[in-house]
Amino acid sequence: MSLSHRHRQIVELLMNRKDDVTAGEIAAELNVSTRTVHRELSELESILAASGLTLLKKAGKGIQIQGTPEELEAFKIKLHGLTGVDYSAEERKLYILCTLLENEEPVKLFTLSHELRVTIPTVTHDLDELEDWNRGSELILVRRRGYGVGLSGTEANKRKLLSRLARTYLDDSDLFGKVSLPHSPVTAKLLDMIGKVYFTKVEDALWHAEEKGLNELSEKEYTHLLIDISIAIARFRQGRPIELRADNSSLRKSIRLTDLVDHLSEAIPMEWTTAEIAHLAELLEPKEAGAHPNQLLPLEELRYLEVVWRLIRNMEGRIGIPFGQDRSLRDGLLSHLESALGRLRAGVNIRNPLLLQIKRDYEILFEAIRSAIDETITDIAVPDEEIGFLVMHFGASMERQRRFSRNVRAILVCTSGIGTSKMLAVRLTKELPQIDIIGHASWFEAARIPESEYDLIISTVDLPLDEDQYMKLSPLLTEEEAERLRLFIQNVTLQKEKEPVGKEESLPEEQAASFKVHRIQRYVNEIVRIIDHFAVHRLEQSFGSLEEALQAICRYARQKEAIDEVEPIVRLLLERERQSSQVIPDTGLALFHIRSEKVRLPFLTLFRLTEDLPLDQKEPSDVRQVLLMLGPQELPKESLAVLSEISSFLLIPEMIELLQTGSPDEIKQFLSKELAAFLENK
Repeated sequence: MSLSHRHRQIVELLMNRKDDVTAGEIAAELNVSTRTVHRELSELESILAASGLTLLKKAGKGIQIQGTPEELEAFKIKLHGLTGVDYSAEERKLYILCTLLENEEPVKLFTLSHELRVTIPTVTHDLDELEDWNRGSELILVRRRGYGVGLSGTEANKRKLLSRLARTYLDDSDLFGKVSLPHSPVTAKLLDMIGKVYFTKVEDALWHAEEKGLNELSEKEYTHLLIDISIAIARFRQGRPIELRADNSSLRKSIRLTDLVDHLSEAIPMEWTTAEIAHLAELLEPKEAGAHPNQLLPLEELRYLEVVWRLIRNMEGRIGIPFGQDRSLRDGLLSHLESALGRLRAGVNIRNPLLLQIKRDYEILFEAIRSAIDETITDIAVPDEEIGFLVMHFGASMERQRRFSRNVRAILVCTSGIGTSKMLAVRLTKELPQIDIIGHASWFEAARIPESEYDLIISTVDLPLDEDQYMKLSPLLTEEEAERLRLFIQNVTLQKEKEPVGKEESLPEEQAASFKVHRIQRYVNEIVRIIDHFAVHRLEQSFGSLEEALQAICRYARQKEAIDEVEPIVRLLLERERQSSQVIPDTGLALFHIRSEKVRLPFLTLFRLTEDLPLDQKEPSDVRQVLLMLGPQELPKESLAVLSEISSFLLIPEMIELLQTGSPDEIKQFLSKELAAFLENK
């Protein structure tokens, strides 16, 4: 049996769906015309018939593959082991890389062309594109006439490439789905190379080691660690041990490392050499990819955060819902887009099996996000599959914002009689069940009721009250009015109780583990210390160069005993600026940050200049606010998280305005409010 790439896509779509699928739905999923789908289906009928299956077409309902359970299962197994497949260009490149990583010896172009069922010029073109894709991996694609093609480099870098391929081309369903589900031959090859067979045992070992500190990892970090350890085990057992570096020859084993090695050795029989243990130690202490050793904040994350903020503001303008207040949405989008955009830029197709249902059930939201994304992200094309995932993020945010943090006490004012009042009360109870109607009043009584006795007055007429005390509605309460009332309660009524500072929050549940309480305490200590020591310092003098300005800034930091020496810190800051600009576009603000053993304690200060900061450019920089953020080389995770969170505030218009014109107390108050929300989210 031989299937083309499109044939296989259609078959897998039909077999993974229990209900009927229309030709139009298949066309939308594969991004082809309906006519093309009908042509492919005609060719598929004879292929399926050879396996005892039929293509059942129901007029007005859709298409389904029909056969006995035994015939369907046999076809799935045959499909899973299929070798006579026409690969897509993307699959061919992945297959080539996997083949080169599998073989120590060079592979002939004829061999690759034969296995991929394409011509040698096609393979040559794929290799040309792979050379560009492979830049920065520290592996060399060796191509010589009569030699073939091979990958030259260290085993450590080959494992990094395998990990990169897994993160780029595999999703969670590939990594953690049932083994019985069919994978394409290329996906199956990559899963075998990264040691998926060891996932369960490695994950069990990691779980037992969590109490030694791995419980601090995020879900993404935990998954990456699982993949990297499984790759290490698979490569070692295939006879590809890692090299021992000179700086690892005197490795000190931590309790966490020893505990993990013991659990892994018990689960998977293999001899852990010094080199492999050193490699495992590096995996347990991951560093930012490509990060400068003195980098304090994750610049890549800040870049994606800017995209997230632009998208959120774009959606607020289109729908009128304050998405910017939903921290869960921001954090979810940041994590999702960082991964998704990376995959798109790598040319990987994104799959979304729920796309058709999402388009059908959330048509208006889908179109709004489609427009917002097209305006926000212009450097790459974002497919509908990715828009579908974003719909789920924004849809969840809308549901969260529809729920009130507590029930709202309301008084009704209706001058049209008791019948109209009851009608409005029934409509309110149905549309907004969290509104408790505690009484009725006339329009003149409403102005005399103490505010402490209610949260909101709902009236059918204008009242002599402040705009934040009541809401005017019609007795019929239309859908538009119900939504307007919901937003009023969220953005006005419930916000009043957030204004007082110092109100005691409820204590954690008694069952909460003590380590969580201690972790909260560490975050609180860092937040309080950073805010208490935050200052605004004005620099009145002129500067002929950026170096002069940074020297003045660092002299102030030395006066505050954050650093002992000025010149080393200035050199590090200049080096960071040469790597990438520290200016935040369209804000008049620059964020200079480094971490170093020469920094004594975390330091955060805003410097206001009377003239533009000289950035060695011909045109004025328009930068007159410089935020300096310093951290010691060994920085607690809580400090790093708080400083990173503060840097994210630099994309909030209110924060930018405060940094430009606000007083120190106003800036501290804003930081306190936002970091309190950050802590609550934590």
